[in-house]
Amino acid sequence: METESEPYVRLATLRQLHQVVAELNTARSLADTLQTVADGAINGLGYELAAVNLVRPDGDLVVAAVAGSAGAEALMAGRVGSRSSWERRLSMGERWGDLCFIPHTEGWVLDDDDVPQWHTAGPAPRFPDEWHPMDRLFAPMYTAANGSGELLGVISVDRPRNGRRPGAWGQEALQMYAFQSAIAISNARLRANMQRALVRLEREQQALRASEESFRQAFEYAPSGMAVAEMGGDQHGRLLRTNDALCRLLGRPASGMRRYSFSDLVHPEDIGTLLRTSAEGGRAELRLARRDGTYVWVSLRNSVVADTADGPRFLLTHVEDIEERKRHELQLAHRASHDSLTGLPNSAELRARLGARLCSRPAGSMADAYASAAGAGDPRDPHGFRANGREPFDGIDGFEGKAPVPFDHHVHLVAPPDGPADDGSKGLAVLFCDLDGFKSINDRFGHNTGDAVLIEVARRLTSGVRDGDTVARLGGDEFVVLADGLGTADAQDLAVRLRNAIIPPIRVEGRAVRVGASFGIGWASCGMSAEEVLESADQRMYVEKRSRSKANRRAAG
Repeated sequence: METESEPYVRLATLRQLHQVVAELNTARSLADTLQTVADGAINGLGYELAAVNLVRPDGDLVVAAVAGSAGAEALMAGRVGSRSSWERRLSMGERWGDLCFIPHTEGWVLDDDDVPQWHTAGPAPRFPDEWHPMDRLFAPMYTAANGSGELLGVISVDRPRNGRRPGAWGQEALQMYAFQSAIAISNARLRANMQRALVRLEREQQALRASEESFRQAFEYAPSGMAVAEMGGDQHGRLLRTNDALCRLLGRPASGMRRYSFSDLVHPEDIGTLLRTSAEGGRAELRLARRDGTYVWVSLRNSVVADTADGPRFLLTHVEDIEERKRHELQLAHRASHDSLTGLPNSAELRARLGARLCSRPAGSMADAYASAAGAGDPRDPHGFRANGREPFDGIDGFEGKAPVPFDHHVHLVAPPDGPADDGSKGLAVLFCDLDGFKSINDRFGHNTGDAVLIEVARRLTSGVRDGDTVARLGGDEFVVLADGLGTADAQDLAVRLRNAIIPPIRVEGRAVRVGASFGIGWASCGMSAEEVLESADQRMYVEKRSRSKANRRAAG
């Protein structure tokens, strides 16, 4: 039917081609598009059989659609041909532009390869352009025109209705149709990918909403306090969200909490602990201020969360109330360091406090060394640490050839000089107190009375010292007072006041009992141990007790 001298045939073919191309763009899915491509070759291009072979991700081609023959569809649909076999076919036969025509005289070598095919035997052609049943015509579909780009698939057609091989116009129409089919298949794939992406995005958004709702519920209804704070920038640490448990714990409304950061609420003594706590995985135990001005012990545990993949990071803080545990710990610590009867610091606590004020280096050695070394100036030593090229400690026992050491911020204790004269120097006085007559009270009236006497003596001693001084029970009827910043006369006056406070009668169970007290005054000095300081004060106490006993005997005689 096709004749080059018949323009109306070309026009009719063009109209048919336009119609089937329009149908390609109305298909909804990739499967519908592939079937429309096969149907279009039958309805618009005048072939009785057509198949669409689609390239799979692994490179092989699968028969994705067949039109024109139910038998051919049953035999070929879904079967796969290897990429190497298809490349062999497309390199054989005659090239009609982008088309590949393999005449029956050459195609017999393809009968046994793995490409699905539908061909029947027939008689030899009666004229040169007559179509033979074993002829093969393939139209490759590329992502770009003129056979360039990636191969998407191949349209194979058979049995033209006019029984002739397509002429120039028919070949051009098939090439145009193959190119438009490639565009339609690419668009269908793009739509399918977009639909899958939209479905995946919707699922992810649903999962995100579910996750956010789960987080919100877990955050809001958590039994312990939780807070979200800004991380970085000028507002670092500012609270953005707080749950109900934290608001109840601190007695503050959620709207008011957003004005603060944890550094605004922490106890002044715990600010260093908070600042040393790392953001990621950091833990700290500290005190936070309640609205009524009191403080509560809490445990803070931090973690970093991101709003989105590249969004801002926030600090998620878990706040646990540990008030009861801390109170219990403090009670245990107090019991371990204090006397159970009187409530005063015990012997171990006394030694710890005294030892904290002492160091192993004699207090005067460093100052004397620097003073003696600062004689004639040395241009290499503008601060006077060297004298005549010698190290400042040369000539001092134990310090020969040693350079100055950095200032260690330790306040060295120095004992005031012995003797009646008070030169005005101050030191840490250690008053060792031993009760006189306590054993007879304990033996005569019992331990309950003795315990009551010890409790009252502890109260009187505590009332007689300054805030910051230490009154400790060393054991039995022995007490020790640590009083810093006293001179010799001050310490003697303090001992007299405390003795006078103890002497008045003590009423226990309706009876009045009396005890006396002997005091020995020692002085804490760096270079001494706590034991040596206490032993020195103890010895002086016994000296004072013996001297008072002699004086009492002379007065009685």
